[in-house]
Amino acid sequence: MSAALDLLRQGAPQGCRPHERHLLTPARWAGLAEALALDHDLALLALWAEPDAVHAAFLSDAEGIVALASAPAAEGRYAALSPARPGAVRFERTIRDLWGLTAEGAVDLRPWLDHGRWPRMAPLSARPAAYPGPPPQPEFLPALGAGVHQIPVGPVHAGIIEPGHFRFHVQGETVVRLEQRLGYLHKGTIGLMLGRSPRAAARFAARLSGDSTVAHAWAFAMAAEAAAGAEPPPRATGLRAVMAELERIHNHLNDWGFICNDASFAWMHARCGALREGVLRACATAFGHRLMMDCVTPGGVGADIAPEGAAAIRAALEAVATEMPALERVYDSHASLADRVVGTGITGAALVARFAAGGPVGRAAGRGFDARRLPGYAPYDDLDFDVPVLPQGDVDARVRIRVAELKQSIALVRALLAELPLGELAAPLPQRAGEGVGIVEGFRGECLHWIALDDGGLIRAVFPRDPSWLQWPLLEAAIEHNIVADFPLCNKSFNGSYSGVDL
Repeated sequence: MSAALDLLRQGAPQGCRPHERHLLTPARWAGLAEALALDHDLALLALWAEPDAVHAAFLSDAEGIVALASAPAAEGRYAALSPARPGAVRFERTIRDLWGLTAEGAVDLRPWLDHGRWPRMAPLSARPAAYPGPPPQPEFLPALGAGVHQIPVGPVHAGIIEPGHFRFHVQGETVVRLEQRLGYLHKGTIGLMLGRSPRAAARFAARLSGDSTVAHAWAFAMAAEAAAGAEPPPRATGLRAVMAELERIHNHLNDWGFICNDASFAWMHARCGALREGVLRACATAFGHRLMMDCVTPGGVGADIAPEGAAAIRAALEAVATEMPALERVYDSHASLADRVVGTGITGAALVARFAAGGPVGRAAGRGFDARRLPGYAPYDDLDFDVPVLPQGDVDARVRIRVAELKQSIALVRALLAELPLGELAAPLPQRAGEGVGIVEGFRGECLHWIALDDGGLIRAVFPRDPSWLQWPLLEAAIEHNIVADFPLCNKSFNGSYSGVDL
């Protein structure tokens, strides 16, 4: 057994469903932090807080389980996990920004979401305070050496994309360090969800990252249903899976095309864009919205698939499946394209494992984690599908994972539509206290939502976690020793969500 997992389980069970949360003393939490340095099995999935406590979610690959741990933050402090789990760094910075709790022994405690322009410091803490002075200048890590100079990019970019700042340290054309600064899209999502019913708060979960609206809405609904003790009807579960796979399909087509476009191969971009548009129109016909926003609700789904919806979806997917072999041949046959993507932006398997990165970023570097398989959830436990994995870890591998997943998702949608159960679309959500976790595999990787309800069934505490939290730092590593001109390729092959981590 994992020593860290054994220590975690020594805490008092708190009744979180379906993955238990154990309450540790501050001393045992500190012991957990020390045990993680020696125990490589337990992967950190998320780290968040309440005004007086800190929480963490872990995945044990060996036992195939998800486990949660918590500890009181005595006097606003808790033992840092970042010395043992580098993925904890940005979570710890966010906890300090939002809740005012400090990770003792942390690797990095610079501000993350807070740029010094909010009305109050630590807005989710028990006692938010006014700012003492003007906004501070951002601090970036140095890179020293002969001829090293800086290139600042963003937060405003040339295209219509989300804002983010990228600080390059370069030597000639070679990138020696990249550091990101996000937080420009901070929306106060957690604060907006507190005190609301799950049904009212579901709109905020669906808008955490618009391209993953189905995955986030499903993960939030799953957490709310677990907390309230509700079970969605089988038809609702089947429709959720149809929407989730359509979301994966249209996003993977979009990414495939944009990666090729960033290598100056616009034809692939145009063809993938046309196919994606057909899928989006079919989604609108079937579910009333191109991105299927607000279609997944706590308890089930908001509406049934339209009478003509299944036919529209099948036609759009047939167009994709018919053209994909030709697109693959074109992608494989152009040496100028291969020269840009093969061997570019390599992320090593060891680094991916240390950050527990999922989705195509993880699977392109040997980490085969897929939440549909582990911990697993309906209806995927009754479906047959492959999880493609490659070892190379470069831009090309991330493209090929997406292409392989496209084929799997097309087959899954066809199977789901053929066997869609009859019956109700939603179950009532009891107004009761409870705590739950939902984990759903989105197109970027696993979306994790935790929710705690009070006695009236209103949200007492909540945390939504996008997979990009554990992938953005790897982009910084992937671009090192590559040229500046390859950054767009690397960036798009990761396609991290700015909004998803800005909360």
